[in-house]
Amino acid sequence: MGTLKDILSPFSVWKQVLKEPVTIKDPLNRAGSDRYRGFHQNEIDRCIGCGTCEAICENEAIDMVGVASIASKDGDSGLRPMVDYGRCCWCALCVDVCTTGSLKLSNVYTWVDTDPDNFRFIPGIDKKPWDNAEKGYVKPDNYELYPLERVSMDHLHPEERDHSFIEIMKGYSDEEALIEADRCVSCGICTATCPAHMGIPEYIKAIRNKDVEEGLRIMYETNPLPEICGRICTHKCETVCSLGHRGDPISIRWLKRYIADQVPESAYADVLRQDSVEQNDKKIAIIGAGPAGLSAAYYLRQLGYQVKIYEKLQAAGGMMRYGIPEYRLPYDQIDKDVNYILSQGVDIQYNVEVGKDISFSDLHKQYNAVYVATGLHQGRSTRIPGTDHKSVYQAIELLRKITNNEEIEVAEKIVVIGGGNVAMDITRSLARMQKEKYGKVQIIATSLEAEGKMPADLEEIVEAREENATINPGWGPREILIENDKIKGLKVVKCLDVFDAEGRFNPSFDESEEAFFEADMVVESIGQGADLGFIAPEFMEQLEKDHRGRIMVDPLTYQSTLPWLFVGGDIIEGPDVIHGVANGHKAAKGIDLFLNK
Repeated sequence: MGTLKDILSPFSVWKQVLKEPVTIKDPLNRAGSDRYRGFHQNEIDRCIGCGTCEAICENEAIDMVGVASIASKDGDSGLRPMVDYGRCCWCALCVDVCTTGSLKLSNVYTWVDTDPDNFRFIPGIDKKPWDNAEKGYVKPDNYELYPLERVSMDHLHPEERDHSFIEIMKGYSDEEALIEADRCVSCGICTATCPAHMGIPEYIKAIRNKDVEEGLRIMYETNPLPEICGRICTHKCETVCSLGHRGDPISIRWLKRYIADQVPESAYADVLRQDSVEQNDKKIAIIGAGPAGLSAAYYLRQLGYQVKIYEKLQAAGGMMRYGIPEYRLPYDQIDKDVNYILSQGVDIQYNVEVGKDISFSDLHKQYNAVYVATGLHQGRSTRIPGTDHKSVYQAIELLRKITNNEEIEVAEKIVVIGGGNVAMDITRSLARMQKEKYGKVQIIATSLEAEGKMPADLEEIVEAREENATINPGWGPREILIENDKIKGLKVVKCLDVFDAEGRFNPSFDESEEAFFEADMVVESIGQGADLGFIAPEFMEQLEKDHRGRIMVDPLTYQSTLPWLFVGGDIIEGPDVIHGVANGHKAAKGIDLFLNK
């Protein structure tokens, strides 16, 4: 039985009702241990806003929020984690999973405040006393929640490939693709950077779920050329992959190829079957069957339009077929993508040159809209003395002849001027032909850019050297020396820098440092240009152009100042397949918008 004191004690608290409460700001004043898990720290400049911390938190204590002082850009979402300490359990999984290593826990654990809203803040943005605390929890060395090294792909070794045009890369096995897909943290930084905004985390998840058909459907929502892009895409997505900050980026391009490779062409119709689209009688003409033209055609058909592509050459693909060697992109894989687009009702008229076989004016009269996507098929010359010699060629011209199995000159000693991917493609192609004809390789590729600054993909440069081609960068061409009507070689001077202080293309040279590369044949590969001569003068005069003479278009729809004329592909964005796919898709939407106003 309770005492009288026990009975009366609840009423004694009323004597405190008018007293001011006392808050003890630091009741213990005792430091936590060196690796105590206290309040968060975040190195804001190192953080990329990938959101892996938010995704892993089972208590939903982290929200990714915008910060006024941080703009989104390629590789950075512009968001930063905000922590709710009413939910946080201090497990530190957010620290362990952080892809950049920016997130840490201080060893400060005591914080008393009268405002509960203060316990939700953005570490590194909302300044706190422990921001510079050196002690606390960081992810231990050699402790990873995902492998940092990518799964390598089996490929032909140099001695197996340097004499043939057989595809070099062999593709992932099921096991390899699954292991590589498991590395993905599904942050989505890649999707934001991809010009086509492909659902990359989603199709990688489909691989983890062993559902490649779903993966294919996801890819076709934004890209109708997965076999092609799975081999030769410039994979900007990989350059920003969050895992790349501490290890190898995910092999996004190769996983794309894996999905497309697993589904046979005969199954595409069933896998990609869509609800029937209401057809209309509006007709669209597309000039050029490259990536932009094919992409626009596919998505216009999904919208019910009648589409015809006019292609100057005898097969579809544009520079994908006529500029990229078959050891990188086999023709049957191009055909696989093209054939499905054709199966959707797209009509391609081959060997038809607009401006010659059919006038541009007739296209305007016969079609409701016209989309120009002709690509960059004209080579550019250095115009140095000697470039008018019969044994001086354009790389684009030679690559086209190789595709068509036309006979070309293959000299014993060759110099290629240029350091981009096209230069590497023609260098490696001619090296194979030299090996077959002479039993040895004597080809030099030289560029203005120094080692490490060449615009070609690093893998192309490495593989070219493995195939015994010589890459000698950092030189500016001065003259092709000719004696008795025969090329003797290329005279060059040292290039000090390609760009000036304002970042403009303005090479500087040390004329006193010269070199000479022996050659019987010279190939120029310093860039490509467009041929828009097929556009009738009365229309060309009405088009708005920039200071360099390039046609101006709406960046969202690719519509020109002639409302019925849309222009896209390489002639607008430069030579890049995935950009072509992206603006072909946007142009299709733009044409649909124009015709349904």
